[in-house]
Amino acid sequence: MSYAQQLNRSDFRAGHLTINHGGDLCIAKKLIDVASAAGCHYIKFQKRTISLVYSKEELDKPRESQWGITVREQKEGLEFNKYDYYELAFYCKQKGIKWFASSWDVLSLDMMVDFNIPFIKIPSALITNRELLEACKIYTIPVILSSGMSTLEMVDEAIDILGKDRVHCIMACTSTYPTKPEESNVKCITTLKERYPWTKIGFSNHYPGLMSMIMAYVLGAEMLEFHGTLDRSMLGSDQASSIEPKGVFELMERLRLIEKMQGDGIKKIFESEKLIMQKLRR
Repeated sequence: MSYAQQLNRSDFRAGHLTINHGGDLCIAKKLIDVASAAGCHYIKFQKRTISLVYSKEELDKPRESQWGITVREQKEGLEFNKYDYYELAFYCKQKGIKWFASSWDVLSLDMMVDFNIPFIKIPSALITNRELLEACKIYTIPVILSSGMSTLEMVDEAIDILGKDRVHCIMACTSTYPTKPEESNVKCITTLKERYPWTKIGFSNHYPGLMSMIMAYVLGAEMLEFHGTLDRSMLGSDQASSIEPKGVFELMERLRLIEKMQGDGIKKIFESEKLIMQKLRR
């Protein structure tokens, strides 16, 4: 699951819970609690049909976990089913926070659409998957396109398939978990803004800190997405690139402060300056 929070200039800031819930509804609800209390606007889940996303050979490989002894058992143990999502959707509504999901295959896409979600998210891994992109065209739901592991030409091709009118936001992203500071490439936001001025540009964070997201906001990101976790020491491949609750609250506080401090850009004399002006001006 990811977290998202609205910016004055944009639709939202986002948080992503990915698989940090470990397939546990109680943990997922605690992460929703954090996002709601901190002031995030959206939770983002991810949904995969395991048999479509992974090959049989991969799924049959041995892998010990709390769910069994194969990769299949481990992957399936991390997935929520449709009834779980009904419960999570109801919980999000209770907490006053919206949600959407990234879909990793056509069946998952069809399932998520049934929930009347506000956005479809195409994860970086699927930006070149023509079948999934074509399926998105069937629905009128706006698409968020993540650009990790991609060239501009790959992004262009995905947009050509989807159609400009369907693309709501393109996310600058580096798909390493966690991302090294020197590979965060936050300035790519500027590149994407220049190349795609007709849509929103955001930033999907995999750096285990707040600085890249603060930089992204200053550079004009219109969506911030980041992984959330209760504790980075918990089991899971995405934990190391995630933000703990204390960091989520700190990020929201800093972003709200930036929104206040940026002002309107008009040079003027503030009322608070006038008395000082009378006292000091010569």
